[in-house]
Amino acid sequence: METSPNTDFSIVIDGISQVIREWENKLLNLPAEAISERRNVQNRTIKQLIGHLIDSASNNQQRMVRLQYNSELVFPDYTQDNDLWIAIQNYQESDWVGLVNLWKYYNLHIIQVIKNVDRSKLGNIWTDFEGNVVTLEDMINGYLGHLHLHMGEIEELADKK
Repeated sequence: METSPNTDFSIVIDGISQVIREWENKLLNLPAEAISERRNVQNRTIKQLIGHLIDSASNNQQRMVRLQYNSELVFPDYTQDNDLWIAIQNYQESDWVGLVNLWKYYNLHIIQVIKNVDRSKLGNIWTDFEGNVVTLEDMINGYLGHLHLHMGEIEELADKK
């Protein structure tokens, strides 16, 4: 797959930074009832959504790094097991401040990985559990959309009365 060696990920990097700036204090100031009791359509609380975003960051970080030294990556997908990951790690009972900090700092690290990505490797591919081929470039470009999707869910839950 062809990629541009001058691919600029500044929109993704700036977008992740903006989400962190906008949400860190909002998250920390949410009432306990909002983070632990309100649930989205997938029956996830805000705590569990932040946990899921940590899982997303950790899995994507692994893929982004590994795809820089593997042209084709065989690495498990966890999409079909999201709820299992959330349950095994018991995000619902996690310390909220620690969880928010882990979310923040993992996303700052994702920015570091993206800033330093080897542009010559952007066409390297990972195949998800459904057989979809995802290039490193597409993975990076798709990260912000996933972050926005779940922050939107958090916003809806936070605003519920």
